[in-house]
Amino acid sequence: MSKNHKRAVITGIGIISPFGLGVDKFWNSLKEGKSGISKIENIELDGQLVHVAGEIKNFEEISTLDPKESKRMDRYTQLAMMAAEEAMKDSELDVEKLDPYRFGVIVGSAAGGFGTFEKQHLTIIERGPAKCSPFTVPMIIADMGAGRISMKYGAKGVNKAIVTACATSAHCIGDSFRTIQYGEADVIIAGGAEAVITRLGIGSFTSARTLSKRNDEPTKASRPYDKDRDGFVMSEGAAVLIVEELEHAKKRGAKIYAEIVGYGQTGDAYDIVAPDPTGAGAAKAMEFAVKDAEIEPKEVNYINSHGTSTGLGDIAESKAIAKVFGDLSTNKDLKVSSTKSMHGHMLGATGAAESIVCIKAINEGVIPPTINLENQDENVANLNYVPNKAIKADVNYALTNSFGFGGHNASLIFKKYKD
Repeated sequence: MSKNHKRAVITGIGIISPFGLGVDKFWNSLKEGKSGISKIENIELDGQLVHVAGEIKNFEEISTLDPKESKRMDRYTQLAMMAAEEAMKDSELDVEKLDPYRFGVIVGSAAGGFGTFEKQHLTIIERGPAKCSPFTVPMIIADMGAGRISMKYGAKGVNKAIVTACATSAHCIGDSFRTIQYGEADVIIAGGAEAVITRLGIGSFTSARTLSKRNDEPTKASRPYDKDRDGFVMSEGAAVLIVEELEHAKKRGAKIYAEIVGYGQTGDAYDIVAPDPTGAGAAKAMEFAVKDAEIEPKEVNYINSHGTSTGLGDIAESKAIAKVFGDLSTNKDLKVSSTKSMHGHMLGATGAAESIVCIKAINEGVIPPTINLENQDENVANLNYVPNKAIKADVNYALTNSFGFGGHNASLIFKKYKD
């Protein structure tokens, strides 16, 4: 890192996931190897071939939002607002003391308001265009999560939503890191939100042959690196991190969870859905993150892999990891796990959710497992995937990968904070 660059740390975290609202529920479930995957309850399943997902149950009961305002938001925005609220409370920031033009929001969504789009399209077909809600556009667009968060907290600095499919929130965090490094902000609310468990969402991803059809065993449906995997499990949720300039955080006496030290991003330029089977783009993203952090590859203790439970993806990523960090024959200390085996794939929110996993692993010295790994695919690289049970380990550096349809790759490295 250049001596002229500022340092960026994490001072608040928040999440709403299939385990419910709150980081503790999320993290404790992962440590215990619990699955948040279940039979879908919130949509009609007539004609659907996939009946399992990582669904947030009883949303109205756990919502912290004003009911009137909530009705004017798509579900993805509702989730973004709730995760941001938890992260801001956790950070103990006093927004009245912040320079509003150095206080920003970078929160994205891969799909935006899928549920609103589906509902309003049906309204037009059944009742005519004049019956379409006047709030349709601001409910659908993928930047409204960021917009509403900025309005709630008076953040007048950088305000944008990155859309890079499943790499969305990793890019949001990475760009927040860069913005603070370059001295353009003091505090940024960063993350992502997703709510695509709709008839359109499940149906379209099923048609693309990406989802698991293990309907009779929901908790075993997501099984990264296992030879019997048959696709990923759709999930919904939102995760937000408060990224803050180090001296700003120290001056106000903030608790510091971890430091962001590395960010790498590449493109596969290969296929609209499938990853480059050689893992070249993924490997380069990790290499760039390691170089950015100014460390050696073997200093990385834990990798939270993208690990979606798809045949091509798991193999390509594992090869990329082995290329950059070595496999068990040369690097016995590296631990790799896919927590999507438990929380499913939250698409644009997943990079932020898995960044929280890395941060908690650093703080607690616990690496969550890859559950349902019963028969490891002989085609994945020879790595320690932490099968089925969490382990204790000292984690100084943790890396998380996020890769999206269209060939978007992002890698982030978090470091145990030391003044």
